Amino acid sequence: MASATKAKTKDSAGSTEASSVPGLILAAVLRHNKEDALNHRSEGKWHNIPAATFVERVKTVALGLAGLGIRPGDRVALLSENRPEWSIADLAILSLGAINVPIYTTQALEQVDYILSDSGARAIFISTRRIYKHLLPVLAKRPLERLIFFEPEVAEDIEHGISLQQLEQNGNELAQQRPGAFEAYLHAVRPEDLATIIYTSGTTGEPKGVMLTHNNFMSNVQSIAKGLPIVATDTALSVLPLSHIFERDGFYVFCYCGVSVYYAASFDQVGENLREVAPTVMTAVPRLFEKVYHRIIKKGMSEKGVKKSIFLSSLEVGQKYGELKDKRKWILPALAVKQKFADKLVFSKWRAGVGGRLRYFVSGGAPLSPALSYSYLAAGIPILQGYGATETCIVSANRPGNNHVGSVGIPFDGIEIKIAQDGEILVRGPNVMRGYYGQPEATAEVLKDGWFYTGDVGYIAKNGHLYITDRKKDLFKLSNGKYVAPQLIESLLKESEFVSQVVVVGAGRKQPVALIVPDWESLNHALAEAGEKAPKDHTELSKFPPAIKIVQQDISRLTSQLVDYERIRKVALLPNEFTIDGGELTPTLKVKRKVIDDRYGDLIEDLYS
Repeated sequence: MASATKAKTKDSAGSTEASSVPGLILAAVLRHNKEDALNHRSEGKWHNIPAATFVERVKTVALGLAGLGIRPGDRVALLSENRPEWSIADLAILSLGAINVPIYTTQALEQVDYILSDSGARAIFISTRRIYKHLLPVLAKRPLERLIFFEPEVAEDIEHGISLQQLEQNGNELAQQRPGAFEAYLHAVRPEDLATIIYTSGTTGEPKGVMLTHNNFMSNVQSIAKGLPIVATDTALSVLPLSHIFERDGFYVFCYCGVSVYYAASFDQVGENLREVAPTVMTAVPRLFEKVYHRIIKKGMSEKGVKKSIFLSSLEVGQKYGELKDKRKWILPALAVKQKFADKLVFSKWRAGVGGRLRYFVSGGAPLSPALSYSYLAAGIPILQGYGATETCIVSANRPGNNHVGSVGIPFDGIEIKIAQDGEILVRGPNVMRGYYGQPEATAEVLKDGWFYTGDVGYIAKNGHLYITDRKKDLFKLSNGKYVAPQLIESLLKESEFVSQVVVVGAGRKQPVALIVPDWESLNHALAEAGEKAPKDHTELSKFPPAIKIVQQDISRLTSQLVDYERIRKVALLPNEFTIDGGELTPTLKVKRKVIDDRYGDLIEDLYS
């Protein structure tokens, strides 16, 4: 093994005040006693759920499940968008010693069918009628014992259906009949008990069920709470799917620290929700930052004359200032003065656009380009990149006082990181999964001597910060024998205002090329400024030589600093977005590269002809 780093402080699991996730979280919620513990938007208004109500609902749902015959070790699926009921149902399942099996609302039906079958789920929580109708083909051939609906009217006239409302009523009656029943169930749950089976995205083959214990979560929550400045006066906006380990773990951390959690209505409404809620801390993925950045670029570029010049100058100043600040280099007084003006004229509006109170974002899931990070830093909105996996929970993150753009930070308490001789990142600690459900061979491939082999490639810098270069399986070799890390190039290309989505390919070729789904609005604007009469149809526009030229020139500019064999000299524009439904993306928005290679094989060949 080439190098290693370890967070050498007391194992937080040793100081746990509870033996289970709900025991830890519910105690913290009551201790902080927030009137706006959970918050959701309906009928144009935000509604809050006080701490006491939140905890009481978890208890009644848990007892309601017990009344249905759910016992420790039973698997209960959960299929819903982000909303308070998701979190209430989750903690209720775990309070019984039962096992939560979360499913993405965007999951393909064949994968839902596989998950329900593989996990052996006895019951399922379903949020809406729309989701139920989508699920019907699966339920028709794989009926479950109980269907629990968040919306009461959906449960009517459905065999084995019951509303969450009725479940809570049943639970309340059981609580009156058997005082202390909930506490008895909760105290019986042990740290080593299985809490959840989360099925991986499945970029290749069938998804694998990751088994995480209560202690996996508890140790992680407490070490993160110790490592990041998260306090009870904070407000968080929940955007990412709670089915994803990053958001679910983050939610537990927020509850533990007494943060008021607001559930975003949808990803499309995040901008509006940010301004309404004005969060102080937030977890997100690069896609969100890219969207916000490009929206700002579009608005600035649409200005005329002096205003446009000021905008462009401010961006340039901000980039220089952000980079120097990040690298701890001397900032000339003249640049500092320019930054103050840029902040007043441009960046203050940027901060207002995300609510005006954000202390920092925590980013995960994919690489974020340094340029975007520098821009946000200049705007007074630090992005702390972190790292983790479904199998490991959250492993590391930058800290507000120790943030290095491009890195994913240092490990949290009790977690070890080691780099294998081939560059693979290995992780060990109380956060690491028990294994893959029903797959001992697959487990043995990734868990060796207590170390989890992540499949990611990276290195540890002298300052202890971890840097990720790519996924081991995504690296490809050119015909000259050089290896290319496509994710790093893709994160760079996403800085372009003309790029919405991008995939870099080129295995066995002389040079990599890029398949790009354009930002059509920006591209059309650029074509109009160039005096080109562009076709309106996206299929025709994607083949329009002036459009290809504009995108290619910007891509060439962005990759000019790369080594010669990494530069993108040819691009193809795609008329349609990569989507989950289309099969190109996983539910966590990761690109299925083999699908892209197969689907666009002829187009890729044309780029090399």
